[in-house]
Amino acid sequence: MGVFVFLPLVLPLTAWPIARLAEQHLHPRAATWLLTSVAAVLAVCSTLCLALLMVVGTAQLPGNPLPDGWSDPEVREAVPYDEVAGKAAIPALIAVVGACARAAWRHHRVPRRARAALAQLPPRAVAVLPDEAPYAYALPGRRDRIVVSTGMLDALSAVERRALFAHERAHLHARHHRFLLAVQLAARANPFLRPLRTAVGFTAERWADEEAAVAVGSRRVVARAVGKAALIARGAPVATLAGFAAAGPVPRRVAALLGPAPVARVWPPIFTAVGLAAWGAAAGAAVSALASANSALTLFFILKAATPL
Repeated sequence: MGVFVFLPLVLPLTAWPIARLAEQHLHPRAATWLLTSVAAVLAVCSTLCLALLMVVGTAQLPGNPLPDGWSDPEVREAVPYDEVAGKAAIPALIAVVGACARAAWRHHRVPRRARAALAQLPPRAVAVLPDEAPYAYALPGRRDRIVVSTGMLDALSAVERRALFAHERAHLHARHHRFLLAVQLAARANPFLRPLRTAVGFTAERWADEEAAVAVGSRRVVARAVGKAALIARGAPVATLAGFAAAGPVPRRVAALLGPAPVARVWPPIFTAVGLAAWGAAAGAAVSALASANSALTLFFILKAATPL
């Protein structure tokens, strides 16, 4: 195993440059896919290596349910820093599992409560709530719905309302809540991935902004609607639900909408800052996957040899 088992725990640092450059230089759709994929791979690999270290640490505890051969001196010598890292990995992995479970449960609970609260309303694609508090968000489910308050609708003009609904429909059509949930879980699995969570929150909103601009036919109208809603909006009830003008720095979104439309490119040119950052993040994810696979196979063969038939 050697040092390879520790590499996936720190390799998320290789994704930090692309987290910010992707927001500025990539089409928001491509940026969302890239950042979410990299975050998911790095999170899975770091969690796997924590689990491998936990197996090593558990073998050192008295009264553990593992085979006695797993704590033999020969096995300990073949595993790096087992007396320290192995035992430290036990509470670390428990904390990761607990944090991810809480995030997943909240993601499931809040939309379920929202759908229950809307059960008495007509089953339409748009649920208008008689509430003076201004908010609007996309509510995914078996029947996707857009939830908007009368306070939000009263604050917008007719064409701005079109932009709002186009924005929320883009969230639902592209299933942005899945991207947001994936990076939420990744950030809880490894704190080094928090910049990617923030970046995806922004690029998902930018993605919906661009789709709304195409649907409405005016980038300036969408920019005006985003800016106006941001001044009064309360936001979505949970971070993994996409809310109009709720996630991401609004001034940067408005500035992007007032500029030219981004070029739809799957992968940036390599001899650019964003291209180098993208290849650096991809290389970090690849090395993390190889290191975790190498560590898993090594520990498997070590423990298989130490386990009596």
